[in-house]
Amino acid sequence: MGDLKASGKAIGMSEKLFNKILVANRSEIAVRVMNGCRVLGIPSVAVYSEADVNSKHRLFADESVLIGPPPPSESYLDIGKIIEAARQTGCDAIHPGYGFLAENPALPRRCVQENITFIGPGAEAMELMGNKIVSRKKMEHAGVPIIPGMKSGETSLAAFKAAAEEAGYPVLIKAAAGGGGKGMRVVHAPNELPASLEAARREAKNAFGDETVYLEKYIPDPRHIEFQIIADNYGNCVHLFERECSIQRRHQKIIEETPSVALNDELRYRMGEDAIRVAQTAGYTNAGTVEFLFGENGSYYFLEMNTRLQVEHPITEFVTGVDLVVEQIRIAAGLPLSDYLKHLTQRGHAIECRIYAEDGENNFFPSTGKIIHYSEPVGPGIRVDSGVEAGSEITIDYDPIMAKLIVHAPDRPMAISKMIDALHNYKLLGVKTSRRFMVDVLQHPEFAAGHTYTSFIEKHMSDRITDQATYKEMAVAVASVAAMSTSTASVLFNEGTTSAPSPWQTLGSWEIGDSIHA
Repeated sequence: MGDLKASGKAIGMSEKLFNKILVANRSEIAVRVMNGCRVLGIPSVAVYSEADVNSKHRLFADESVLIGPPPPSESYLDIGKIIEAARQTGCDAIHPGYGFLAENPALPRRCVQENITFIGPGAEAMELMGNKIVSRKKMEHAGVPIIPGMKSGETSLAAFKAAAEEAGYPVLIKAAAGGGGKGMRVVHAPNELPASLEAARREAKNAFGDETVYLEKYIPDPRHIEFQIIADNYGNCVHLFERECSIQRRHQKIIEETPSVALNDELRYRMGEDAIRVAQTAGYTNAGTVEFLFGENGSYYFLEMNTRLQVEHPITEFVTGVDLVVEQIRIAAGLPLSDYLKHLTQRGHAIECRIYAEDGENNFFPSTGKIIHYSEPVGPGIRVDSGVEAGSEITIDYDPIMAKLIVHAPDRPMAISKMIDALHNYKLLGVKTSRRFMVDVLQHPEFAAGHTYTSFIEKHMSDRITDQATYKEMAVAVASVAAMSTSTASVLFNEGTTSAPSPWQTLGSWEIGDSIHA
């Protein structure tokens, strides 16, 4: 990234759009937003918790403010502390990134009260699209195809039974106030409905503070296709084409790509126009994403709208050449859409892999620890958006995403090959990641054939066999260290052995790092 700090002299701009921008987030997305600020010559301010005192995003910013202890409710989710940090440092704008407060309408409302610009949509549009029941009903009236199911907030079991019978089993129960798989249950038969309904409500209440759920038809083996949109304050709205995000584990995306192999020009045009219709119906401004479930025979249905920048936005930037953060800032400052956005084309193919701190060999179990070695792959068409470096501590306090690896190539086969090579050359030791797992997905014949559905991992990777020989060697090495301490090795050597003790005997306390090489 270099040591360049915001100079106040914007590239291609006669004056700064904002005096200073506070980034109300952490890790890789905070660093990404700060990079956008630098392009425009705008100083950035980081907020950080006590757990993030040595974090990359804190050190990358021009200024930083401590806002509380590690629990998000006492730091990154505390609107009062965010606003106070902005006022303390003289910020006239706040960028929320994604996660935390990014889709909480209370933040943009508070920004209006404090005369601070919120870089994102207005509170009303955010609130509308955050309620899945209300937004479904509104989009259906606008002519956007929706999945058959409930269109009101009925709470009785009888209402859910009636809706399920009308839609036809299997059905899906979903939380009205959130996503990410929380409060979600697939129901295959009437006798499963009561227990599934209660379980979904409990989970929704715990995750979002709102137990409201609704029911819709379950679409088997769909693709998850979303469209990036961006709209200004003058009624102009465009889409920046699609992203396919069908490779998911536990309803969370892990690999995304663009373009989607499922779309032809006619389908792309129709879905893009519907995405724009969704944004305009909601009165939406700034950047957002309209998500669809794509079924058999080209049928597609509005799923939801994410009223923020998406984790996977870099693949759109690669194929369009657009800096979405820069455009977000320009629009928030009151400028119209850049003219070039109205004449975009897709160039080549891009893939993103999310680098989570989790064990891909053990059902994606979270991994914590200190990163003892870190080096990123480099080369043409390779980008890493990272929030970590050597020495970074990975704790259980926050989302496990550490970085995103993105590649761009002239076509899909070359992009797949480049991503596999980049994953092999991404060196990260000290915590486990799922890089090996993602290589196996990318090398799977069904992925290469473009048969990517949200059930891909369950269908093709559930019986995946790890390299048992490698792990057996690891187990033997660990057992050897446990059985023989450094002091014991020293005694053996001093008692007349003819050779020095092995590295396993002298190394001391150690652990196997994550590697995707056998």
